[in-house]
Amino acid sequence: MKAIEKAYCAVLLSLSLCWGLACQADTEPLDGPPVAEILESLHGLGAEEFFAESFKQILLRSPESITEMGLAETYGLGNDQLDNLSDTYLRDSEQLESGILDLLRDYDRNSLTEAEQLTYDIYEWKLDDWVRGHAFRYYDYPVNHMTFGVQNWTLVFFSDIHPVRNQQEAEGYVSRLWQVDDKFDQVMAGLRLREDMGVVPPRLIIQWTLYGVNNIANAPARDLPLYTAFEEKLAALSSLDAQMRTRLLAEALDAIEGAVLPAYQDLADFLQRQENLAPTDEGVWQFDQGDAYYAHMLRWRTTTDLSADAIHQLGLEEVARIRAEMQLLFDQLGYPSDLTLAAYFTKVIEDGGSVAGSEVLDEYRSLIETASANLEAAFDIQPQTQVEVVGDASGGFYVRGSLDGSRTGAFYANDSGAPEPRYGMPTLAYHEAVPGHHFQITIAQEQDVPLLRKVLSFTAFAEGWALYAERLAFELGWYQDDPYGDLGRLQAEIFRAARLVVDTGIHAKKWTYDQALRYMRDNTGFDAEVVNLEWEVARYMVMPAQATAYKIGMLRLLQIRQTNQEQLGAQYNLVDFHRPILVNGAMPLDLLAQLLAGG
Repeated sequence: MKAIEKAYCAVLLSLSLCWGLACQADTEPLDGPPVAEILESLHGLGAEEFFAESFKQILLRSPESITEMGLAETYGLGNDQLDNLSDTYLRDSEQLESGILDLLRDYDRNSLTEAEQLTYDIYEWKLDDWVRGHAFRYYDYPVNHMTFGVQNWTLVFFSDIHPVRNQQEAEGYVSRLWQVDDKFDQVMAGLRLREDMGVVPPRLIIQWTLYGVNNIANAPARDLPLYTAFEEKLAALSSLDAQMRTRLLAEALDAIEGAVLPAYQDLADFLQRQENLAPTDEGVWQFDQGDAYYAHMLRWRTTTDLSADAIHQLGLEEVARIRAEMQLLFDQLGYPSDLTLAAYFTKVIEDGGSVAGSEVLDEYRSLIETASANLEAAFDIQPQTQVEVVGDASGGFYVRGSLDGSRTGAFYANDSGAPEPRYGMPTLAYHEAVPGHHFQITIAQEQDVPLLRKVLSFTAFAEGWALYAERLAFELGWYQDDPYGDLGRLQAEIFRAARLVVDTGIHAKKWTYDQALRYMRDNTGFDAEVVNLEWEVARYMVMPAQATAYKIGMLRLLQIRQTNQEQLGAQYNLVDFHRPILVNGAMPLDLLAQLLAGG
């Protein structure tokens, strides 16, 4: 459970990068045909063709997303270009999004088939949301300490995502390495634009980020994952002879030394300067239009119109409810009644036991295998592709598989050698793998639905489902003989409830970092070796509203299920309730409620 959900964006990172990181200079040439020409080509298409072709044009704006999804061959492209993050290209992309939304709204929705209407509604919501976000293009922090920070994602993209299945892709890998310096120049130009608007990350975030950037900038090229991963990928290619491998490795080393390391050094120098300008306040409330930006982010992340005040109060209520449920279990275990939450969970860790090293991966594989074999009471469908459990020193997250099947979905679990408390392992397995992220995402990818419904991300749907999966495991009796595991489930849930309080506290109620950290410590009981709460609070600072989506999504799913049960009465069936959620792809939660209500 260490570094729990460390990389939300690793689940559905591609589209967040394509449209969530508003970067950056205005000197780069545009790629592809002019927007007006693209929009003209979309006129007069049938609905299904329009969905496919217009969404393709959006995807083409992000070569990295196309690589991650495994669509390069489908679109006749090479895996050899990094994303254009220039300001001109960004605004061009915004013009494309607005134009596609206008074209979509020209269709007579009532004349479409039922399936087309659902695609229309999902696409319309997402396009409208992107267009609403254009006003806040420079309010985010594209360089930060998290996985989706551009400098960190660059490492992940090359080492974990980029395919090297033949000589052409190996040469594309090297070509992309040479492009890193141009990409970072665009990023820094975007940071200057933000700076001109008064949007600079909090000083704490810059300091944490600078530490990581310096480590990369000062590392020997041969030690970077950009090189070591490439070396491993080439070694696995039987189609290449030793001479070709040697040449490609030498070219990669030249690119890292000539473009990558200088880019990281330039970024470090830039952040060093910005540190002196950085605010000491933590929330986006401090920026011009900061309150409006946060309201937009809450709507984007939760797919609801709940206000910050309403979410804050809901969080307080949920924390109190879950804490009372925990106390019942503590009492059943015979623990003293006057301990702090942290002290209670110290005893849970001691009494529940731990595993370490390779045993961690074996334990997770066993949990997932058992879960997969006990789904019949809730599901009549399972993913055709099984999840891979991968060891990682900072594990605790899921990375979706590619659409072409070349990369399976993977649950990255911590195998650093430090003891992993058993009590939290079942809940993390259910959240990240089965019946959580891997289960839901992979089933959606395997359906015969338009591509946009396979890959569009709605945080409240994806993370709400994964948190719902934790609760479902309890309802199915999977914790029946495991009070420690059940406490792990409740601790994970109170963690998400506390996030409602802290995220809104930071960004709407002017809470300080220390105030937020104190609340998290008092109300989650996490040991520092299980969850780094300092890192978590910093996460909420750089990802406004994202952390609210988990609990809001879960509660909305439970509410939809309760309504479904009341409407159907004796005809209600849990299997029938779950199937349409899984086979239709992600969507805003109000649309899901309408779908399950039959209209």
